[in-house]
Amino acid sequence: PVPDSASEQEMAEQVLMMDVLDDTLVDTAQIKRWTAKDVVLSQVHEYTLKGWPVQTDAGLKPYRQTKLELSVRDGCVLWGARVIIPTKGRDKILKLLHQTHTGMSKMKGLARSYVWWPGMDENIEREVQACEECQKHHKSPPTAPLHPWEWPESPWSRIHVDYAGPFLGEMFLIIVDAHSKWMDVYPVKSSTSQVTVEKLRQSFSVFGVPKMLVSDNGTCFTSAEFESFMKQNGIDHVRSAPFHPSSNRLAERAVQTFKEGMKKVKGDTLQTRLSRFLFSYRITPHATTGLSPAELMMSRRLRSVLDLLMPDMKNKVQHKQLKQKENHDTKKRLRSFTPGDQVFIRNYSYGPKWIPAVIVRASGPVSYIVTIGSGQTMKRHVDQVRARVADTVPSTVDREVEPLQDQEVVPECCWPAGTSPQPMASELPEAPETPAPEDPSVSPVLRRSQRERRPPETLKDFIR
Repeated sequence: PVPDSASEQEMAEQVLMMDVLDDTLVDTAQIKRWTAKDVVLSQVHEYTLKGWPVQTDAGLKPYRQTKLELSVRDGCVLWGARVIIPTKGRDKILKLLHQTHTGMSKMKGLARSYVWWPGMDENIEREVQACEECQKHHKSPPTAPLHPWEWPESPWSRIHVDYAGPFLGEMFLIIVDAHSKWMDVYPVKSSTSQVTVEKLRQSFSVFGVPKMLVSDNGTCFTSAEFESFMKQNGIDHVRSAPFHPSSNRLAERAVQTFKEGMKKVKGDTLQTRLSRFLFSYRITPHATTGLSPAELMMSRRLRSVLDLLMPDMKNKVQHKQLKQKENHDTKKRLRSFTPGDQVFIRNYSYGPKWIPAVIVRASGPVSYIVTIGSGQTMKRHVDQVRARVADTVPSTVDREVEPLQDQEVVPECCWPAGTSPQPMASELPEAPETPAPEDPSVSPVLRRSQRERRPPETLKDFIR
């Protein structure tokens, strides 16, 4: 019997022969044989040599449109310098053009330099799209249109977090507020879930708990400990698409800004450099909002050394007032009174210039509420009050003084000791008036003004 090894050798030789058959090159002779057997190209070959008829089949239309550019050489039909490939050999030519997987555009450029057939570009596109190897290594599609996050109406409603580092020997937890663009940075030794929760809790103790937190898919943000912390505080945790940093663009841009700023800021320690960077960032107007993060976050501007350049109107006014007070108080001294003191107050109604009164209480630093003998109260400035040595009983003229507009009746509980209400002038009996005797022999003298009457200057050009 024939050994089995011989059959295996024969099978190997047959496979080798099949591989050789598949890799046979396409030459002019092969194109000539395919052209002769092709139904369409054989007619094109004949019409090119003998002339085109007036009417042809619909399948010959692509060739008829370029009939003046067609030629025959060695049994092959050419369009200019390009060989027209029959239907049978087009698949082999496509495989030959795509053997190095150069891509659709380069494959079309190579084919247009040598061959042509109707619908060649569409066939090349389908060949590339059907190639499994090309699809595995295809480049990414064009980026989608920008879809910005909705701007929250209140500070600290939505925050974006991310880690920067290792940078300057540390890891930095970056927290950015979506409303104000306020940035918080916490240097840490490692980016674990426990450290992340600890720093977030520290930040929340200052600004409160946000409604939403956006992060990437780092292990510190996807752990069960972090998710439990989010649920316990009622925070909606949103994670961006994996390996798509632009979904968390605000945090990524904050990381870039932080790194660029820290490289330029000078300082003896890392904390000094970090504080200087954050202060400068927070007082600088943001390109998106037009206001500084501090103004939107705290509703006020943080004071800096640049505020010294602005003139301070308050200090200027206070300095002027102090100078006026010094000039006024050169020879003046402050007089004060206590409740129950007997004083004279300035009278602005009928009667004497000063009338006796008693201090009830102080209504301000330099003003008092006083009561007069009739039991009426009024307010007087200290400049309208002077001390009274002995108790003076109001005279008849004082009782006839008409009440002022700012007077008010003091209840009985507020009368000073040793005083009693006096009857008002309207309650006193009126004395009968005695008419003066008239002398009929004396005529009244009519007096007129002796002032010179002159027209105003504005009427000097007026013509009567």
